[in-house]
Amino acid sequence: VQLQASGGGLVQPGGSLRLSCAASEFNLDLYSIGWFRQAPGKEREGVSCVSRNGAYYADSVKGRFTISKDNAERTVWLQMDKLNADDTAVYYCAAELRPTCRVNPASLYDYWGQGTQVTVSS
Repeated sequence: VQLQASGGGLVQPGGSLRLSCAASEFNLDLYSIGWFRQAPGKEREGVSCVSRNGAYYADSVKGRFTISKDNAERTVWLQMDKLNADDTAVYYCAAELRPTCRVNPASLYDYWGQGTQVTVSS
């Protein structure tokens, strides 16, 4: 069972990145997919999640990040706009068998992908 996160990189403040989470073995009508991030020396933070019943955004990213999914492609995207230095972290996607998503606690999520590094710097 695998989740594959990709799309990270180096971007200037104010820039954008689009992360992808390939969830080829997950039925996205049944599973919630969450995006989490962890910066050095900080705890893992739930950023956003999506399920068949909707989406959730942490206050820190609301209005700047947009999560979307394609059930047929079994892919979830996280469009990140207006990035700032506080967004620098390793980003992970994770899956949970739940029709309505949430990101806390992260331990609810049973399946995790490898991380992708996002660095916001001039």
